[in-house]
Parts: sequence; C-alpha cells; structure tokens
Amino acid sequence: MAPKRPDYDGSDGESCDKPPKRARMDKDTDEYLKRRERNNIAVKKSRERSRQKAKETIEQVNRLRAENEMLEQKVQILSKELSVLKDLFLAHAGSVAQSESAIETTDTRAPISDHQYSSSKQKQ
Repeated sequence: MAPKRPDYDGSDGESCDKPPKRARMDKDTDEYLKRRERNNIAVKKSRERSRQKAKETIEQVNRLRAENEMLEQKVQILSKELSVLKDLFLAHAGSVAQSESAIETTDTRAPISDHQYSSSKQKQ
C-alpha cells in the first residue's frame, strides 16, 4: 500500500492544489519560460565550469610532463656523475692497493732483533 500524500485525499481520485511533480507545463506560460531560462543559465554555467576544469587539467598535465622531463634529465646527469666517481674511486683504490703491495715486496729494512731493541731501551 502506498503512503498517503497530504495533498491527495484518495476518495474520488482527484488531487488537490498541487500538480504531480512530473506534470507537463504549458509551454506558453510565464512560469515555464522562467524555468527554461534558469535552466539554460545553469547549463551554460555547468558547461563553462566543465571546460575550465578540463583546461586546468590539461595545463597541469603539461606542467607535470615538463617537470618529468627535467627530472629524467637530472637522473641521467647524476647517473653519469656517479659512474665517473665510481671509476675514479676504483682507480684510486687500485693504485693504493698496488702501491701497498709494492711497498711490502720492496721493504729492505732490517728487522729489529730483540737484543737490539732491549739494548736501546737500557741506554735511555
């Protein structure tokens, strides 16, 4: 059973003062023309907002693409810099290792014997 509407008594099948919501209005009335005008204005505003939002979105996409390209170039530069620094480090580390091994193999100093060490201690 449908709920009772306050503007409808239901006994004789006729409604009271208000027409149903979906009732068609006469297209020649002032009320209809005012509603159409308000609707047309609302539609124009809505479409303008939609166009503006699309424009802002496109601008943001373009800004982000430009920023992305800039960041990708920076990554490439930093990667090259890292590669150069790694090569320098490895070259330096290699030369240090070679010089240390050369020093170890060419060390001609005579080892200090316990006797010499202890005698120099006693002289002091």
